[in-house]
Amino acid sequence: MRGTGLHTGATTEATFLPAPAGQGIVFRRTDLAGKPEVPARLTEVEAVDRRTAIGHGEATIHTVEHVLAAVAAHAIDDLTIELTGPEPPILDGSVQPYFEALARAEPAAVGGESAVLMVTAPFTVTDKDATYIVAPAKMLRLTVSIEWAHPLIGRQAGTYDVTPESFAVELAPARTFGFTHEVAELQARGLIKGASAANAIVLDERGVVHGGALRWPDEFVRHKAADIVGDLALTGARIQAHVVATRPSHGGNIALARALARAGRRTGMPAMDISKIMDYLPHRYPFLLVDRIIEVEGLKRIVGIKNVTINEPFFQGHFPGHPIMPGVLIIEAMAQVGGMLLMSHYEGDNANKVVYFMSLDNVKFRRPVVPGDQIRFELDMIQFRGKTCRMKGVGFVDGQVVAEAEMMAMAVDK
Repeated sequence: MRGTGLHTGATTEATFLPAPAGQGIVFRRTDLAGKPEVPARLTEVEAVDRRTAIGHGEATIHTVEHVLAAVAAHAIDDLTIELTGPEPPILDGSVQPYFEALARAEPAAVGGESAVLMVTAPFTVTDKDATYIVAPAKMLRLTVSIEWAHPLIGRQAGTYDVTPESFAVELAPARTFGFTHEVAELQARGLIKGASAANAIVLDERGVVHGGALRWPDEFVRHKAADIVGDLALTGARIQAHVVATRPSHGGNIALARALARAGRRTGMPAMDISKIMDYLPHRYPFLLVDRIIEVEGLKRIVGIKNVTINEPFFQGHFPGHPIMPGVLIIEAMAQVGGMLLMSHYEGDNANKVVYFMSLDNVKFRRPVVPGDQIRFELDMIQFRGKTCRMKGVGFVDGQVVAEAEMMAMAVDK
């Protein structure tokens, strides 16, 4: 697919290539030295002003939401997208050209198991004017409403079940839109350099400029729904939830995606199962406190899971009759996940290494952890020098912070 980028104005060619099971969606910048790759993940989000951009510095990729909406609507889990520039082509301003191109390419099974994010309890997300109510569902369903003081928009709402068949008919052809009175300001901020009436619905105070026609009277809310599909693809999973979105924005969509990643139950093959964890960590019952590693991003970030049950041995003596997981063991579980991140640097030599923690700082406990909870630990590498590192960790239960800490650790020879 070849064309002009909506915001950068750059002429770019996008090529879709097969990828091995478990890779996920990865963009590759072939125009840059070393052909840097940017995974389509929430940790890579760089900007949410009028578009979603991922990557950092020279490797930033702008306006990924249309491409990702097409990929997610087809339920494609693994894909490499090569770009010869900083932004996928905007084409006609809708998701349809990408959706149809991927359909012609005939996606095929490559084995493995798809990652799924399942919502088990309702929650809400607010980001400035955007609000979202999320409830359990067996598939991704969107109920979206928008409101603009414009004669062609007013208040629009719609509900859409996101399947390949319904997306193709109800959402894919809906185009992006903008207003003539915003053009000067947005261009002054370095945006919409490639916008035109050929790749967007352009509105003045009366209607569509140049007498352009809408594909539906409510094309505007349909495009907003398609944007949500694309932004949620950055979770790296298929979403099972009913999302009720009011005045959605890219910033709000990303806040929603982060809340889903933390509150949802993720199924699918883990990045590291318990056998791999036991290869890395020397701990055994009753002190092995990590059940799964579900995400690993090089030496930058790791996400691990601890399932808390009433059968934990510490519940026999800690607050008998009122079971609460000891705070020190929450931090120990967090540290074990962090140890997995450090040990992954020594792949192939991990049998000869052991991780010692040297310090803990800024430890905070936010709420109790009780039987039935699943703690999601997210750790980010702050600094790595030689065999010593500093990490920041946060523990979540149902999307709520339960504990956080900064820690220093060292890998030493056994």
